[in-house]
Amino acid sequence: MLTTRLTHVFGIEHPVVLAPMDLVSGARLATAVTTAGGLGMIGGGYGDGEWLKREFAAAAGTRVGCGFITWSLARNPELLDIALEHRPAAVMLSFGDPAPFAGRVRAAAVPLLCQVHTLDQARQALDAGADVVVAQGGEAGGHGVGTRSTFTLIPDVADLIAARSPDTLLLGAGGVADGRGLAGALALGADGVLVGTRFWATEEAVVSARAHARAVAADGDETIRTSVYDIVRSYDWPVEYNGRVLRNRFIDRWHGREADLATHLAEAAAAFKHAVSQQDYDIANMIVGEGVGLIRQILPAGEVVRRMAQDAAARLGEWAPRTAAVSA
Repeated sequence: MLTTRLTHVFGIEHPVVLAPMDLVSGARLATAVTTAGGLGMIGGGYGDGEWLKREFAAAAGTRVGCGFITWSLARNPELLDIALEHRPAAVMLSFGDPAPFAGRVRAAAVPLLCQVHTLDQARQALDAGADVVVAQGGEAGGHGVGTRSTFTLIPDVADLIAARSPDTLLLGAGGVADGRGLAGALALGADGVLVGTRFWATEEAVVSARAHARAVAADGDETIRTSVYDIVRSYDWPVEYNGRVLRNRFIDRWHGREADLATHLAEAAAAFKHAVSQQDYDIANMIVGEGVGLIRQILPAGEVVRRMAQDAAARLGEWAPRTAAVSA
């Protein structure tokens, strides 16, 4: 077992938290992670109130949290009310200023997680009263600023927290796909990890078998940060954000030609929509991080939690005697 401040505060067995991936992290995946001893999070994403209600109802009886894209939540603030009515284990805010919502979350006595990608964002999260800061490096799948590495961002944020708010917890995210990543994050100063891509590649994730098969055959060199899918989906992301996805023919055509894509948007959007319906991942997007190269098998989510925790504990236990011997 790995006992950290995170496991103590949240009453969980393993310091592993499911990333609230938009639609992918439904009730089935979230409850599987929680049941295995981690903390499951439903992905509130861009906001669908009826979907959110159904997933919380399906997770009834299991402690799960919920995450939102903050700038999108600002356009649909009632979604936070839906989540808070279900007494979530936590609420996570990502990609925007958490301050407008932090008071409501804290007033409901629900732990507030804030995902950050820079030190300035970490300071903003602490100012908002975050109970947990999630430091996500650019290796991660999906959206982010993408300019910082997980390996350096975690200790930077850990030092900031120690100086300004030592009771605040820290999760590391980005490229964590196995016990090595968990052990590394803990060694760098985190209290646990937030995991996306590895749980995306599980039996309970809302992901097609065809997408899973393509991911298992891929490696981390095949991912890329790009904004082409935001353009083709007409998602109004703030300019500083882009998303890491698996490279394909559609990206090869349009990445670096975003202005040209905008002039052919109707044609490209129609092709994208058709590809999604046909599960044609030469055109449709697959949102995965660099950790996809470490995944060679689609497993039950509970098995991922247990393997990750057991392997990290074994690795940290193996190194502890060596460290003590060197110190002596």
